[in-house]
Order: sequence, then C-alpha cells, then structure tokens
Amino acid sequence: MLSQPTSALPAAPAAPEPAATPKRRRATALTAGAVLGTTMGLVALTGFTAASMPLASGASAAVAGPVQVAGTALAALTDTSEPALFEKIGDDADAALRATDAAVARAKQVEADAVASGLDLGEGPTTVDTTDLRKAAHRVETFVGLPPMLPSLTSTVIEHLEDVVTETNALKARHDAAVQRKAEADAAAAAAAEAQRQAEAAAAALAAANTVEGAQAFARDVAASQYGWGGDQFSCLVNLWNRESGWNYQAYNAGSGATGIPQALPGSKMASAGADWQTSARTQIVWGLDYIARAYGSPCGAWGHSNAFNWY
Repeated sequence: MLSQPTSALPAAPAAPEPAATPKRRRATALTAGAVLGTTMGLVALTGFTAASMPLASGASAAVAGPVQVAGTALAALTDTSEPALFEKIGDDADAALRATDAAVARAKQVEADAVASGLDLGEGPTTVDTTDLRKAAHRVETFVGLPPMLPSLTSTVIEHLEDVVTETNALKARHDAAVQRKAEADAAAAAAAEAQRQAEAAAAALAAANTVEGAQAFARDVAASQYGWGGDQFSCLVNLWNRESGWNYQAYNAGSGATGIPQALPGSKMASAGADWQTSARTQIVWGLDYIARAYGSPCGAWGHSNAFNWY
C-alpha cells in the first residue's frame, strides 16, 4: 500500500542578519577579553610597560603627543577596553606615520639641495639616514590592527623621528652656512671688481684730462663756470700757457724750477689745490686759474703782463 504523502518540512529559519560592523580606518576593534589577553602577553614577552616607554626629549608637539598618550593608554588597557581609547591609540599611530612621511621627504629635499648647490659643506655627512625610521614606521603599519602593540611601536617611531629631524637640521644648517659663505665671497668679489672698474675708469679719465685737448677742455669749463670768463679770455689763457708749458702737466724749467702747466714756482705751491698736483693737469689748472684771478684779474691781464715782461 502506498504510503501517505508526508507533509512538507518546515522551512529552515532564516539566518539572523549579522550585526552591522562599524567601519573604521583600521581593523575591527578587539573585545575586552582579547585586548586584556593580548596586552598581558605583550607585557610578559617584551617587559614593556607605560613607565618603561620614554618620551623622546626635544620632540616636537606633532610627534611627542602620540607617544605620551600611547604610554598612558597601554597601562589603561588592563582596566578598560573603551573603544575611544583604541581610537586614540590608532590616531596617535597615524600621526606618527604622517610625521614620518614629512620627515623623510624633508630629509630628501635637504639632501638634494646640498648636492645641487655644489658647495663645500665642511666636515660631516651629506645624507640623512632614514632607514631605521622607515623600518619602525613599517612595523606600525603592519600591526595597525592590534592596538595593544601600537604604543610601543609608535614610541620607537618617535625616537627615530627625533634622530632624523636632528640630522636633517644639522645638514641644513651646514648647507645654509655654505650658502652664506658663498654669498659673502661673491659680494666681496663683486665689490673688488667694482673697485677695480672705478680705478680703471678714474685712470682713463685722468689720462684723457692730462692730454692737451683734455686739459684745455677742462680749463674752458672752469673759467666759464667759476669765473665767468668767456671765449676772449680763454683765448688769452691758451696763448699764455702755450708759451709757458705747451699745456704739458709734466713741464719743468730746470733753470728756475717752475713746474706744470701754469709754471708754478715752486711747483709745490699747487699742493693747495690737491695732493695730486704732480700728476693731474686738472689740479694744476685749478691752481693756475685761481692764481691768475688773484694776481691779474683775468687771463688777458696775465697775458698782457707776460708780453710786457716775459713772465707772469
């Protein structure tokens, strides 16, 4: 006889929806028991305690903060598993990693600047060793999902950060000093070159002024600007000093000792117009025009006296 058909089996209850897992930047938070067990195991294996984790001396606020908080956080894990505490530990680890990236980038830039300058930096290395820092940062990244391990690892990062920052600052200081020395040397060289240029220009101007043409041009300007003497007076002056010296600033009368373009007697009288009276036609002319103005009133007056007595 055929068996009666059995009633349909009840449908299996639907599996309960899994509770929504909070999204985090890091791995899922550990339970309080797991945290406590991991923490105690870490302490037993490493001997690490909050008190044993040093705060890097001289570290900047950006890198010192994570270490300080991490140290107190690890001790607190034996009493609490408050999610906010884990979040803080992770935040501090993230801050240390960001500081690492910045420190490594700055070290590379300072190295590149030093090499590109081609300057002598003196004694000391021209590179910054970031190997230990990058290794320590990699360990933090590896254990980012295990909050109890992060404080110690973050502390190591901070210690190496301080070393890298110190080395980078030292290299930059040496590079800056070399740049300053170069700037000072360039400035000194530029000043010396300018002084040389001015000296050469002055020598060229003096040489031009000491020619007959240069001496007469200067005498015409001074006669007009300082004494108001025009072309007629200047003609008398040209005739007078053509006779006396030929407008030669080196003229010397061995018989009388008269010297220079105006034939001053003695020549040292012209020192009242300038210490360079022996080498400068301009100084001799300044003295000679002053002498003519005082003694004869004008070049034509001096020229008339010279014609009458053969001297002036």
